[in-house]
Amino acid sequence: MTNPGNRLHERLHALAQNLWWTWHPEVISIFTDLDPQLWRRADHNPIAFLNQIGPEEVEERAAELVLHSRINYAFRRLSEYLGKSETWGSVHCGNLKGRPVVYFSAEFGLHESMPIYSGGLGILAGDHLKSASDLGIPLIGIGLLYHQGYFSQRINKDGWQEEEYVNLDIRQLPLQQVADLNNNPLIVKVETRSGMLQARVWRLQVGRINLLLLDSNVEGNSAEDRELTSRLYGGNNRVRIRQELLLGVGGARILQALNIYPGVLHLNEGHSAFAILEEIRRVMVDDALPFSRSRRRVSLYTVFTTHTPVEAGHDRFSPDLVEEHLGVLRERMGLSHEDFMAQGRVNPGDRSEPFCMTVLALKNSRQANAVSAIHADISRRMWHRLWPERPEVEVPIGHITNGVHVPSWLAPQMHQLFETRLAQDWPTRMVHPDVWEKVAEIDDGELWETHQSLKMRLIRFVRRRLQVQAKRVGNQEIIQQIDHILDPEILTIGSARRFATYKRGDIILSQPDRLAKLIGDTQRPVQIIFAGKAHPHDEDGKRMLQRIFRESGHPAYRFRIVFVEDYDYNVARHLVQGVDVWLNTPRRPLEACGTSGQKVVLNGVLNLSVLDGWWNEAYNGDNGFAVGHGGMHNDPNVQYQRDAEFLYQTLEREVIPLYYERNTSGIPHKWLQRMKAGFQTLGWRFNADRMVKDYVERLYLPAASATSAEML
Repeated sequence: MTNPGNRLHERLHALAQNLWWTWHPEVISIFTDLDPQLWRRADHNPIAFLNQIGPEEVEERAAELVLHSRINYAFRRLSEYLGKSETWGSVHCGNLKGRPVVYFSAEFGLHESMPIYSGGLGILAGDHLKSASDLGIPLIGIGLLYHQGYFSQRINKDGWQEEEYVNLDIRQLPLQQVADLNNNPLIVKVETRSGMLQARVWRLQVGRINLLLLDSNVEGNSAEDRELTSRLYGGNNRVRIRQELLLGVGGARILQALNIYPGVLHLNEGHSAFAILEEIRRVMVDDALPFSRSRRRVSLYTVFTTHTPVEAGHDRFSPDLVEEHLGVLRERMGLSHEDFMAQGRVNPGDRSEPFCMTVLALKNSRQANAVSAIHADISRRMWHRLWPERPEVEVPIGHITNGVHVPSWLAPQMHQLFETRLAQDWPTRMVHPDVWEKVAEIDDGELWETHQSLKMRLIRFVRRRLQVQAKRVGNQEIIQQIDHILDPEILTIGSARRFATYKRGDIILSQPDRLAKLIGDTQRPVQIIFAGKAHPHDEDGKRMLQRIFRESGHPAYRFRIVFVEDYDYNVARHLVQGVDVWLNTPRRPLEACGTSGQKVVLNGVLNLSVLDGWWNEAYNGDNGFAVGHGGMHNDPNVQYQRDAEFLYQTLEREVIPLYYERNTSGIPHKWLQRMKAGFQTLGWRFNADRMVKDYVERLYLPAASATSAEML
């Protein structure tokens, strides 16, 4: 007979092999209940967890904790999910069956145990895959496997960010090496002037979606190339173009090796735009068509999403670098060097102009979209020179506003509250406004109690992190006073993001006397939790971070301003679920979307933000708070001072009074009305299911239909 412990262990291992578990708290709770300390030591990685606990111990603890039925139920749910044939996608995506969407992205943020992301772009890509899985959309993801990820952040005693890179252990990750059609390990090869670049391919299962990741750490590559997929956004322009060559051309060759013919190529940002060129080359060979005809055909089923409203964020490469890395591909396409360079130039005849990945994508895509309405306006203005004959408003860049994958970011306690008050099937119907009408019936006391429990959970989490930080740098005061840091009864502001100067993460510190008064108020105090990373080469961003860290130790802010280091998926999850207010103060209009603010909505957190990105579409006066009125002064320094004043006025006149206005039971009814208004007006709009459905209906289906028509 099969050992029951072996069977349980095998079922848990099957659950661990599919990242479906990352958005199902009932599965996570099984691992947590089996051994909370081991789960924490394993960094929330179920494979690492199971590698340290044997079948017999699993059986013993499962029996003791009565976990058998929960494990078997979770296993059945995953099996049913994967086997379900009737989905939204099966009804609406018929012409994608057999010719899937292929979604390219340089990073994917799926969970903290799979650190192949740096920030918002990657988290957005991960959420896109998860919702595509839930909806049953035929889609394949393609990215790179970074063995050292982005970086782990440590703040030294002087407040300066230090980067630490740690190699991932492939054996502890849910990766399966992909085989070719002859059942041999698939090795993708890309020829360059300086030699052959090779990569193996790993499969990561994300629900129903296959994410295929290229890995250059293989025998046959030079030492330099073996390190190519070590770090995300590391190195110089030569490293960057080789990474993007591998992602785009190598990614397209994965499809060829597996006989996958895309119905849609979706390029998430310009990093993967070389895929267009390789797909054109394939069509030229397969169908004996000239470059111009092949280019037209490929452009019909290519869609491009731009995320960057800042010029410096668009990759550009010199003619020499382009020729070294794509010269072989250029010759196979029958193009001269100048004709090839023209694909990535605004002015094709300008030999001094570098090759821009965004220009390549815009010139060769059926449709291009920005990620919010205001970002679309900026993008049309930025790229108007590509279509000088058109009025700016007719530049062909539309928008699909980002959304977040609700099951990944919603606290389990809030999910239970919605389930009891809305309906059990609310997650599958969340895109419908009427679903959210019943939140008005949620008892204020119950909602407030749920929120406060999440806030206390956050504070305990932050204290644990601060204690670890303090021990490392020898800060005895923090260690001794850890239980007095942060107070669950105080209005708590969260501010966490990448530290880039345009995001102005330190603006709330710009008036220290005023801030000290708010923090030290004996009747209505505030406290702030900061987190975030600066790019390793961004000295200005590091200085901003250092200023915030140093200010957190000022006597006037004692234990009421804290900085949590090593911002990642896990830190973000706790913050967006537990703070009272989410602060976002970018320089308008440079925030493309700002999806962190969307993650807080269904957790009952109120946004306090500049009217930029998604918040410019979302704010209605009753569902959060605005910093300013949307004005933009030509002088950034003047705008900084204006927004600082707007921020303090909003805090002093609106946010703080509303939060502390309580009834005799201590319930802030008017504050809770705003929370409910957020659920009702924002929940149905700013989720990834709505976003992905928009992509399907507005971009994918027309692109796939055009592909079919072109083939006739």
